[in-house]
Amino acid sequence: MSAVEAEKKAAEETKVEEKGGELLFCGATCWNAVGRKKGAQEGNLVSPTRLRPLVGVDIRVVASGSASCHCVALDVEGRCYTWGRNERGQLGHGDTIQRDRPTVVSELSKYKPIRAGAGRSHSVVVTEDGLSLAFGWNKHGQLGSGSARNEIESSPVRCLVSDVKTTACGADFTVWLSSVEGASILSAGLPQYGQLGHGTDKEYNTKDSSVRLAYEAQPRPRAIASLAGESIVKVACGTNHTVAVDSNGYVYTWGFGGYGRLGHREQKDEWVPRRVDIFTKHNVLPPGAVISAGSLSSACTAGGGQLYMWGKIKNTGDDWMYPKPLMDLSGWNLRCMDSGNMHHFVGADNSCISWGYALNGELGYGPNGQKSSAVPKKVDILEGMHVIGVACGTGHSMVIVDRTNVGDGLDQVISLELVFLGLQAKCSFCAIRFSCWFLIFCLMVLFCSYSCHQ
Repeated sequence: MSAVEAEKKAAEETKVEEKGGELLFCGATCWNAVGRKKGAQEGNLVSPTRLRPLVGVDIRVVASGSASCHCVALDVEGRCYTWGRNERGQLGHGDTIQRDRPTVVSELSKYKPIRAGAGRSHSVVVTEDGLSLAFGWNKHGQLGSGSARNEIESSPVRCLVSDVKTTACGADFTVWLSSVEGASILSAGLPQYGQLGHGTDKEYNTKDSSVRLAYEAQPRPRAIASLAGESIVKVACGTNHTVAVDSNGYVYTWGFGGYGRLGHREQKDEWVPRRVDIFTKHNVLPPGAVISAGSLSSACTAGGGQLYMWGKIKNTGDDWMYPKPLMDLSGWNLRCMDSGNMHHFVGADNSCISWGYALNGELGYGPNGQKSSAVPKKVDILEGMHVIGVACGTGHSMVIVDRTNVGDGLDQVISLELVFLGLQAKCSFCAIRFSCWFLIFCLMVLFCSYSCHQ
């Protein structure tokens, strides 16, 4: 493909993203249980499903994270919807009440969010005019507000960054990309594994002669000094590591090095950005490259659109200590990708592809499909659809599809639609139902015992 054709294609895809599409959801809906209880939970949506509050709404961006049990969606009108777990105010509604249905964040109504990120218990948005706002848990300063005095900020607060282009969130830290010269990438939050890129983990003993360790919060966004001379254009965050790409197509990783997720042929933590050797010289990333970071792995598309992955790719077998091509997806035109805890979603050509370890239907294979897949497989019900964006969280996935040229595809998805709130009620009250039946059983035993004595 020539440079002119590539530029034209990128412009067309940007236009499609700006007009938005239909959001589909699959995976766990028992927000209180997912990630906490072993095994599959009740009420999972095992096929990509339309959520009633968002049917017909033009969604342009979806965000979740490898450690997230909540979701963020932005529509083309500038509204921000959040739903899921909310114990630390990560939904931004001014409270800690769980939302089972997508709900507009009213305090963002005077802004127009165009980008978003989600951590374990916090969310960050970027507005059209380059501002950034955040809400949720702030114990480690991950909201970037300049203070960690309030451990929970349940309503949006301003991040101390300017001219922001996009954002990405790890479990307890946040990274922003800015158009400010010499400060194109900034970070704040928990520095435990060096994932902030500032050359230290800020570890200290909680008390004199104590063996208990803690990590000093970084509440004010700080430019990563070692990248001051580079223009960072892409960023993705795993649970405790970061992947970034500069304007020359070089890839950098830093943070937690376990399982080889940094791609440096070793498992050492990196406290400052380190260039990944394989993506240099004749294998730099093209401008339209896709990058992704999951809980235990990283990925990007390089020359010719070939997808490379590294880290813990499968539950069994050796870890990939350096980037290797995933040959199953050779020849596909990958437009978007995201990774969750141990699963991945890709939008490519007119297909949607997923794979990984899953328990809650997050791969979208349907009621008769397999739960997990070690190799990439098409999501059959989405075949023929143009996928605009994807996002993966803990036990769930989201997909945005273009409504044009899908035929009766979305009608088929509608036939699978379930009442989201009803599923949540089923999950939320299962313990109550059990308690009621147990109480009735006890009363019956007492009654029988009393009758026998009479």
